[in-house]
Amino acid sequence: MSAVTTGWPATRPGAAPLPAGLEAAVSLLRNRADASLAELIDFAGIPSVSAQTAHAPDMAHAAAWLVARLERAGLQNVALWPTAGHPAVYGEWLGAPGAPTALVYGHYDVQPPEPLERWSTPPFTPTVIGERLYGRGVSDDKGPLLLTVQAADALLSATGALPLNVKFLFEGEEEVGSAHLPALVAQRAAELQADYVISADGGMWSAEFPSLTVSGRGLAALEFSVYGPARDLHSGRHGGALHNPLHAAAALVAGLHDDHGRVTIEGFYDGVQELSAEQRAGLTRLPFSDAEYVAQTGAPAAYGEAGYSTLERQWHRPTVEVNGLWGGYTGEGSKTVLPAEAHVKLTCRLVPGQHPETIAALLAEHLRAHTPPGVHVELHPSDHAAGPYALPDGHPLRGAAGQVLHDLYGTAPVEVGMGGSIPILETFKDVLGLDTVLFSFAVGDENIHAPDEFFRIPRLYEGQEAWLRLWWALGHADG
Repeated sequence: MSAVTTGWPATRPGAAPLPAGLEAAVSLLRNRADASLAELIDFAGIPSVSAQTAHAPDMAHAAAWLVARLERAGLQNVALWPTAGHPAVYGEWLGAPGAPTALVYGHYDVQPPEPLERWSTPPFTPTVIGERLYGRGVSDDKGPLLLTVQAADALLSATGALPLNVKFLFEGEEEVGSAHLPALVAQRAAELQADYVISADGGMWSAEFPSLTVSGRGLAALEFSVYGPARDLHSGRHGGALHNPLHAAAALVAGLHDDHGRVTIEGFYDGVQELSAEQRAGLTRLPFSDAEYVAQTGAPAAYGEAGYSTLERQWHRPTVEVNGLWGGYTGEGSKTVLPAEAHVKLTCRLVPGQHPETIAALLAEHLRAHTPPGVHVELHPSDHAAGPYALPDGHPLRGAAGQVLHDLYGTAPVEVGMGGSIPILETFKDVLGLDTVLFSFAVGDENIHAPDEFFRIPRLYEGQEAWLRLWWALGHADG
């Protein structure tokens, strides 16, 4: 469909004025507002689902689309960097000798769109409704990624230069755990050297309040299968005489938590630090309401580990979640079988003090130890893992990014945590020695990973200006 923009947002009260060169770039973006949205619609229409092999040609299409867009923006040394999986896309502009270098990260792959019947519009036919663009990947991460390229394009077009050196690294496997990116970063470490890493992935906590994400939880994953008889059996002839694998799987899942929502895996909480009284009090001052949160999600009530608030559980407590459980007959009507097998997908969100490999091993040990008689369990380890992350208090971009948000929105941003995981943050720290600032203009309520994902169109334009302001501030830090 054709792009129908809601228009460039009016300058917010209290927003700081722009230097002349920056104003020229913003003016150009203002004139390109319809084109920027049309580009996002085109990009998000590519079904770049990294988890499904059927979409391998679409992944290649999305990568090639990004290469062409970076080249059109005026970036140099634009290339596909192959990995053992889907390729990464790289481009750079290094025409500011003596200025710092920023490495910009994002990902062009998206989550599977299923269940398709839950979408109000086709997931890969991005659709404008009011001030929202609906479609898979528009918020995570194609909108936030693309606006960084559009911002660089505008500044290069308006002034012929950027105020600092910029390297872009866009991967195609974030949604499947970035399994091959660490090796690529290690291989290309010399080319990726920078002073700062700024991520277009992530998201703000609220559309009403500017926020800066300063921590994220890690991830460990595991699948297991429960096997009983050699084949499905008649539940009348055999029910009550053999253990039902679905019953056993359900019992194993139920046994992962006690009645108070606490994880029962031995050693799971080793190394986890409690928040200080000051930190807990700070969370209560944030503009958050359990009632509003529950209404937003459509759930009947909040639930979780006893003794902790909703925000504490989301940002600072580890979890074990069941992502899928299936087996037996699931078609229309009744089929009286005792199924031969059942299957479960689990993920754990981790906090500082926990390590993905250790937690996955503890989870596997727990399942083996609690497998009931009459069935056996097979474990299927996953390479979908990420360490937890926290931005150091004294990091220079913490203040710079906060000031940009203050200048743009006219109010100081709140510092928040992120319940999700970005696997590459650990790699940037370990391989490049760099912490990462999350500077995304997606919002946490935009149905990412779910049907009816959307991106607020004004955030596309606000994000463009914010990235320009941040680059400008970093490039002119000494004057």
